[in-house]
Amino acid sequence: MTRYLTLFISTLLFFACASMSVKREEVLFNGKNFDGWEGDTLKTWRIENGTIVGGSLTETVDHNYFLCTRKSYGNFVIRVKFKLTGTEGFINTGVQFRSKRAENPDYEMIGYQADLGDGYWGSLYDESRRNKTLISPDSMLIGKILKPGDWNDYEVRCEGRRIRISLNGHQTIDYTEPDKSIPQKGIIGLQIHGGGKAQVAYKDLILQEL
Repeated sequence: MTRYLTLFISTLLFFACASMSVKREEVLFNGKNFDGWEGDTLKTWRIENGTIVGGSLTETVDHNYFLCTRKSYGNFVIRVKFKLTGTEGFINTGVQFRSKRAENPDYEMIGYQADLGDGYWGSLYDESRRNKTLISPDSMLIGKILKPGDWNDYEVRCEGRRIRISLNGHQTIDYTEPDKSIPQKGIIGLQIHGGGKAQVAYKDLILQEL
């Protein structure tokens, strides 16, 4: 009897530890207000039908704008749905992560970006730091999986120095940061790029820390 009781207790402890090791998913945007976020919510960023919307289809966006989380994250998986529309000027945007606000100019951000826009879909860019695309996906793959002007799904997985990006369920890049001086923790930011008449919408932002 004692042997069975010991086995039962051991089983309970195993499942208890397993459940504790899996962190709960965090809903970053509640669909109602900007609690937990900071940015220009008076003009650039707004909430429409439960989604975060930035930019304009009638007025040129004068410079980059970012809506940022107040909390920082290191190892995590983030999932977000986005829709980018616009026809005039430079149409581009992205999702910042492991980033920080720049000081000069203060509207910029420094850090990694899962890029969005023609020629950039599914790629990893280094915003206001190395100022270049770190790795690009297969353009033929993007042509098959992208839904232009419609809702698309991004997943960004950060584990240690390894970063993976998936678009609509297909992995587009797998990158390991070789520079050990690059910070691997920071805030999340949603961008609308300056220089064009464009509008971006984000919804269903779910993050799970690893």
